[in-house]
Amino acid sequence: MKNHWLTFFGGTVKVKVQGGGLERFINALIRSNMSVWNVKRQGSDTITFMMRLDDISVLRKVKRSFPCKLSFLRGEGAPFLLKRSMKNAGFMLGILLFFVIITILSNIVWGIEIKGATPQTEHSIRKQLDRMGVQVGKSQFFMKDVESIQRELSNSLDNITWVGVVLKGTTYHFQVVEKNAPEKVVETGFQNLIASKKATIVKMFVEEGQTMVSVHDNVDKGQVLVSGYIGKDKHAKLVASKGEVWGQTWYKSSVEIPLESEFHVLTGKEKIKHTIKLWNWEFPIWGFGDNKMKEHVEDKVKHPVKFLKWTLPISYNKTTIREEETGKRTYTKTDALREGKELARNSLKAQLDKDAKIIDEKVLHEKVENGKVVLSLYFQVVENIAIGQPIIQGD
Repeated sequence: MKNHWLTFFGGTVKVKVQGGGLERFINALIRSNMSVWNVKRQGSDTITFMMRLDDISVLRKVKRSFPCKLSFLRGEGAPFLLKRSMKNAGFMLGILLFFVIITILSNIVWGIEIKGATPQTEHSIRKQLDRMGVQVGKSQFFMKDVESIQRELSNSLDNITWVGVVLKGTTYHFQVVEKNAPEKVVETGFQNLIASKKATIVKMFVEEGQTMVSVHDNVDKGQVLVSGYIGKDKHAKLVASKGEVWGQTWYKSSVEIPLESEFHVLTGKEKIKHTIKLWNWEFPIWGFGDNKMKEHVEDKVKHPVKFLKWTLPISYNKTTIREEETGKRTYTKTDALREGKELARNSLKAQLDKDAKIIDEKVLHEKVENGKVVLSLYFQVVENIAIGQPIIQGD
C-alpha cells in the first residue's frame, strides 16, 4: 500500500487517535472498507496509523460511535505537495520558467562547423545553408531533418563529391569532400599489375615495371601484365609497378520490360499536420481534419525535444501528406526494345569505372513472353583492367 502510485496521487494522512476502545475503533474502520496501515501504539490510550485522504469522511462517520479524539499529524502525496507548491507559487514559477528557457535554448542551432572544404566552397555551402534556413540562432524545429539537408546540399552544389551532416547537440557538423581535391597518393609496396578480367589489350601506359604483354594480345584474368621484377640476375630489383593497361572486354546483360505497367505521380495537393508526441501518446496541435485523399504518401519529420545534452521522451512531428495518382504506361514492342537497351546500358555503366567506355552493343536475343519483352544484349567495353598484386618477398 505504501508504494502504490494511486495512493500517492490521491494523498495519505497520518492520524493520531486518543481515547478508549482503540482496537474496536480500528476494527470498525476495517469493516467500513477503509485501508489503514502502519498502525502503532504510542501509549496505553494512543495509536497512530496511515490512511487515504479520500477516506476522511468514512473516518469521521465511524468516530461518532467511539469516545475518542482525532488529530491529523501530517499529510503526504501529490495533493499536499501541490498545496505546498501553491504557497510558494513565485518560486515554482521561476523554476518552471528556468526549465522552459533552458529547453528552448537547447533546441536552437548555436554553431555550424564545416571541415574539408576550401574557403570558396565553404562560403558557397554557408550561402546555400542560409537559403535552406539552416542558420545560427534558428530553432531546430523549423529545419529539415539531417538526411534532407544532406541530400539537398549534395544536389545543389556541383563542386562537392560528398557531404556528411551530423547534428551534435546544438551544432551542425559538415564533412565535405570536394570533386577537385587532389587525390591522396597511396603508397604501395612491391607489386605486379595483373589483369582483372579476360580482355584484348588496346593500349598501355606503364610508369614503372617490366611490360609483359603487348597491344592486341589476348589476356586471361590474373595474367601478369607488368612485372615488379626489373633487371636480370644480381642486378634484378623489385619495384612497385605502376601504369594503366586498357583492354577490350565483353559483357552480356538480360532485361525484361513489361508492355503494360503502373506508375505513381504526385498531383501537388498536400496537407500538413503538426503533432506533439509524449512517449506513445500523440496529439495534434495544428492541421486538424480527416485526410480525404484516396491515394497518398506521407512524409513525417520528427524533431525530438532536448534538454541540454539529453533527449526527452517528447517530440514535435510534422507530417506532410501528398496526394498521388496511379497512371498506366503502355509500350509498343519497339518502345520496349528501346527502353530495355537504355536500361541495360545504364545498369552496366553503374558497374563500370567512370573512365570505361561502351564502344558497341548488339541484341543477341529478343522475345515477347507473358506480356514482357525479354532482351539479351552484348556489350563491348574499353576499360583499364590492371590491378595491383603484392609481391611477397622470399617466394
